[in-house]
Amino acid sequence: MGRVSHAVDRLRVSFDEPNLVANAGLLLVATLAVRLELEAVVNRMVRLGGRVGGAKPGRKVLTVVHAIVAGGSHIDHTDLLRCGGTQKVLPFRVMAPSTVGSFLRAFTFGHVRQLEAVVAETLHRAWALGAGPGAAQLVIDVDSTICEVEGIAKQGAAYGYTKVLGYHPILASRAGTGEVLHARMRKGSANTARGARRFIDELVARVRRAGATGELVMRFDSGFWSNDTITSLGRLDVRYTMAVRTNTKGIAAAIAAIDEEAWVDIDYTPDGRAQVAECDYKGRRLIVRRTRLTGARQARLWPDWRHFGFLTDLAGTAVDLDAFHRCHAVVELAIRDLKEGAGMEHVPSGHFSANSAWLQCAVLAHNLIRWTATLGHVGPIEHATVARTVRMRLIAMPARLVNIAGAMTLRGPHGWPWADWFARRLECLRGLEPAPG
Repeated sequence: MGRVSHAVDRLRVSFDEPNLVANAGLLLVATLAVRLELEAVVNRMVRLGGRVGGAKPGRKVLTVVHAIVAGGSHIDHTDLLRCGGTQKVLPFRVMAPSTVGSFLRAFTFGHVRQLEAVVAETLHRAWALGAGPGAAQLVIDVDSTICEVEGIAKQGAAYGYTKVLGYHPILASRAGTGEVLHARMRKGSANTARGARRFIDELVARVRRAGATGELVMRFDSGFWSNDTITSLGRLDVRYTMAVRTNTKGIAAAIAAIDEEAWVDIDYTPDGRAQVAECDYKGRRLIVRRTRLTGARQARLWPDWRHFGFLTDLAGTAVDLDAFHRCHAVVELAIRDLKEGAGMEHVPSGHFSANSAWLQCAVLAHNLIRWTATLGHVGPIEHATVARTVRMRLIAMPARLVNIAGAMTLRGPHGWPWADWFARRLECLRGLEPAPG
């Protein structure tokens, strides 16, 4: 018998399947949330009192978090958790978008700080389950980003140095895993370094409480360059690499004084050349990389060296430290994941504190996605932990809930390419003991 094909125009559509789960991979995240006792943590630490929507905040936060995990970027996207059989794979009561909206708008600055404490406690619990660095070196990248918005109804949105209307949050990510360790919403007009010293104090205290007992190293771009910040890092016993603005008078003079024999060639692009050297700047170690183009035409148009420098108190050769500092760029991957499909690319509410609370929920979702794909892993991680990848391969798997001999079963599609990965992750997460309180 020949293969029968049907014209797409003849396909009928109906929305009447009560047991279909569009994002069956939420079961993985929900399993991890249970092991972390996330709902109980939120109920204990977030206290809105008699404010509208203040009762049982845990289920409301988990509703937002799981919607973001599934790719929800607006408050009304939480409705995707209430369709078909999705609620049956979640260990909490899913709240309506109107309830979630009222809940977020009830937040004040103090309540947002309580939600930040939830993020810190969740980090502590996840690291206690094996995701933490322990006594190994912990490298943290600190950066800020612009969350662009449209219209004039966004409280706190303003134009900053980029001439873009939006917000300007500051965040810190863990190099190697992409976990967001700390984040804080700021107005769009905030200077890059605004609140950085307090942010760093809280960040160091947070990771120490979470179980990081080894050496801490932080990497910064030039927007955070200040003597106060460097002094704070020394007080906290944190090593650093901090980019500087090479067009300032003192830095330019220090670079100009470097002997030509001190420059060491490093690998660079085929049509360019790069060298590294170091010198002293006000008693601190200044490492400089200079680059220029080498093609016949490019060299004529741009014959001069361009300089990039950073201060550091780390030991090692200038070449090795230059390569280490350039890896600060990986923070942009965490920022991209935090924005993409999580609502931070447009910021969903008109209330500043509601958007601050949404940022903390996005951080929770961001970290849960990573821990879902990596926590308890034995041996090398076989799949990328980029949020988009995890969403497509694990979270967005469709399935149907059926009763087989009295056991509720999720039946996924035959031939799902990542079925083995899904099964292994579910088995691993279910094998975790509940995190110590």
